[in-house]
Amino acid sequence: MNKVSIIMQHPTGNRELIRAINRSHVLNAIKTHGPIGRADIARKTGLSPATVTSISAKLISQDLVLEKAAGDSSGGRPPILLVINPKGGYVVGIKLTETHAVCALTDLEALVIAKASMPLSGHKPAQVVDDLARMVTSFIREQKITKKQLLGIGVGLAGIVDAEDGILRQSPIYGWDNVPLRSMLQSKLHIPVYIENDVNTLTLTERWFGHGQGVDNFLTVTVGRGVGLGIVANGQFYRGQTGGAGEFGHTTINPDGPLCACGKHGCLEAYVGDPSLIRSAQEAAARGELSASVQNLDELLALAQTGEAGAIQIFDQAGRILGIGIANLINLFNPKKIIISGEGTREGDFLFIPMQESIQQNTMPGLFDPNTVEIAPWGDDAWARGAAGLVLREVFESPIHKKVTTPVTA
Repeated sequence: MNKVSIIMQHPTGNRELIRAINRSHVLNAIKTHGPIGRADIARKTGLSPATVTSISAKLISQDLVLEKAAGDSSGGRPPILLVINPKGGYVVGIKLTETHAVCALTDLEALVIAKASMPLSGHKPAQVVDDLARMVTSFIREQKITKKQLLGIGVGLAGIVDAEDGILRQSPIYGWDNVPLRSMLQSKLHIPVYIENDVNTLTLTERWFGHGQGVDNFLTVTVGRGVGLGIVANGQFYRGQTGGAGEFGHTTINPDGPLCACGKHGCLEAYVGDPSLIRSAQEAAARGELSASVQNLDELLALAQTGEAGAIQIFDQAGRILGIGIANLINLFNPKKIIISGEGTREGDFLFIPMQESIQQNTMPGLFDPNTVEIAPWGDDAWARGAAGLVLREVFESPIHKKVTTPVTA
């Protein structure tokens, strides 16, 4: 399908939209292939050299793009190369947890420049919003970043999020329902705010800056306190009808299984999430199968690392059950890649070797590929960086993929 037919299918196709789409083509060609000359951008995007020259001049004037030293020439004057200017703007990403907020400042390449953490003073919406507003104001002042330099603020948290309307529909950690979190925080800071489910923020950032770059069909599975799922299908991020797609942790493994925090029995999360592993360890200690009772996952992991069979068995069982769940995802989605992320990746081979074995055993033979699953490195700022990716997505994504409710300005 050519570019014109794509544009004509958009309900608000007009000159401003076409300009915005062309701008996105040029910007993403520079992001993906830079340093790159204008002639190469024209060839890759199908745009005319004059259009590329005009758009790149505007991007340079906005400090989003830089000119670099001349590249190699096959004859004639060497081309001037274009690259994304990482310091052309900044983004704040916030990850909200039950007890605190983690904040990260990134540049246009999603590189974390600084981070901070702050305890929450309470769980009422107004309290949390006040805390976040104070945190952001103090944080950017310390980093000597002005509000003019900020492209926006991304907030990621657990729960069902209506990202388009900026409403937290349901929060399992705060007990909130239908809280207009975006507008509340935006009115305090007067900076564009974007909110999203935390697993979705990681997926979006993988799509633009991580392991999902150039992959049109991939899933992100997060393992930690819970088990989450982000979905990219045919190059498009999938949220579901009300923003609730991806509750992978609450798919049922055994309806007669252990009670899950959601109130159902036998959810995947009730076997694989951190609380379930700790509970299994405490039950094993009570039966004399562990040398000591544990209070957190680090203690259980330490026992496994010393070779204690009971601890290794707990991770082994969780890995095999997780593998069943991931095999089901492969059978359903047939993705090119599944990225495993989250704090649970620190469990390493104790969890992932049995998981891989279980995936192979339970995936339809024609769909199994050992290279499908990839374990992403984990850092303590990853959630906040993921939230920052919400804003960066707005910078780089073509408006053809966005829900347009007002005329798009170039």
